[in-house]
Amino acid sequence: MLELGVKFLISYFLGSLMGAMIVGKLRGGVDIRTMGSGNAGGTNALRTQGFMFALGVVIVDVGKGALATGLVPGLDIPFVGTDPEISRTWLTLCCAAAAVAGHVWPIYHGFKGGKGGATLIGTLFILAPTLIIVVLLAFASVLIVTGYVGLATMTAATSLPVWLAITRLPADQPLFIFSAVMALFIIYCHRSNIERLRNGTENRITKVMLFAKTATKGDDDT
Repeated sequence: MLELGVKFLISYFLGSLMGAMIVGKLRGGVDIRTMGSGNAGGTNALRTQGFMFALGVVIVDVGKGALATGLVPGLDIPFVGTDPEISRTWLTLCCAAAAVAGHVWPIYHGFKGGKGGATLIGTLFILAPTLIIVVLLAFASVLIVTGYVGLATMTAATSLPVWLAITRLPADQPLFIFSAVMALFIIYCHRSNIERLRNGTENRITKVMLFAKTATKGDDDT
């Protein structure tokens, strides 16, 4: 259990490295959590700081998910041996989940982070790269029909366990469990968006919609 605990914490600390804060420091101390929607994600970065800033944010946030999933489980850490009783598959999935949690609750930034979408995509680059196509198709479909980024993100996350249940169970049961837990977590992180959707006050990006005639300010939900 020592190996699992140590590597889980390393992945969490890695996930706590916020792309928005890192790029903001390089840009003279910009903190996008005080701008726009207040979310430390790629969409708010794009809306408040522009494309290059947002690109840097996304690279960091996706990259840390990939590193936590692909690198941390195999680290040879001094005084921490390899536990033969721990499944390598579950160790990898736990590290992936820790990175997403770190993004949402970053210890370095007062536990105020993003909503986990980009970092989850980063974990999928290691766990199941082909599933990224499913996620992106689900995201794009909902976004261009509704214009709601939050709804598109929740739908994309939910598409993972649904797709696995239809196509890859029971062979990929661990990945299914991981994706189902992550889908619930992403939905939880978007609870404020759900409330605004129910109240009819959620902002949308009409310029990406197929049938929209006018554009309004979009919400940030990555």
